[in-house]
Amino acid sequence: MATFIISGSRGTDDPTMATLPFMAAKVAKEQGHDVVLWLWNEAVTLGRKGAADHVTGVNLTPLKDLLAAVQTAGIPIWVCGACAVARQIKDTDLVAGSTIKGMPDYIKAVAERDRNIMF
Repeated sequence: MATFIISGSRGTDDPTMATLPFMAAKVAKEQGHDVVLWLWNEAVTLGRKGAADHVTGVNLTPLKDLLAAVQTAGIPIWVCGACAVARQIKDTDLVAGSTIKGMPDYIKAVAERDRNIMF
């Protein structure tokens, strides 16, 4: 089993790229790996309740379905704190399974993980 931190930086501005980190996290978990999903930049908006409901990348599974799979699998969703503040996103705005985390948490996780995949 490998350990992954999978990072997404795109939000509703690019539905295809926004969907890919959720797909990768789901597949990695299904393959038995330990996964953390890190949302930063515009991707933090996807951590907001209801935001994923209308995001579908080109020929991809709708993001709302992938988010549900990530949540069901118990994959932690970390939302960049500085990015969330810039977009006025608070803990109470977030979907279940997500937490606002700081850069020290991200750097520590990257240092501890086998792989860091960025979208």
